[in-house]
Amino acid sequence: MTEKPETPALFEVMRQNAAMIMQGTPHARALGLSLTDLQKGKAWGAAAFRADLVGDPASGVIAGGVITAFLDNLCGVAVMSALEEPTSVATLDLRIDYMRAAKPGADVLAMAHCYRVTRSVAFVRAVAYDVDEADPVASAAGAFMLAANAGRKPGANKKPPK
Repeated sequence: MTEKPETPALFEVMRQNAAMIMQGTPHARALGLSLTDLQKGKAWGAAAFRADLVGDPASGVIAGGVITAFLDNLCGVAVMSALEEPTSVATLDLRIDYMRAAKPGADVLAMAHCYRVTRSVAFVRAVAYDVDEADPVASAAGAFMLAANAGRKPGANKKPPK
């Protein structure tokens, strides 16, 4: 009798593929978001400064929408890393408090922590900063729906042909 090889836990698979995780969505890829570290229920990432991501050319500061998208993606990764089984996740609620503008020309870094997982919702907190984590650019609190596409048939959102 041959033994079945043990399937790696979801977190271990994520950790092994960390470099590709933030690049998994076209939006994150277009913004150049990256995952820099991953622990169970925690994710660290970076939004590298690029001139095309500046919101106000006079200030040279990265746009707030980039930070919002970055925190949303990073929080989703933190949720996925906290789960025992792979499932889809979707943002239910995301509150972002902006405390100050990022420094002109600076990368924005962040850490997200999934601190509670229920049967259908996961809860996350995150902080974004540029130079010093103790001087945040923004903080986030979010709720993510688990099994977001459960019961949906593939192609159910497609419009019927005319």
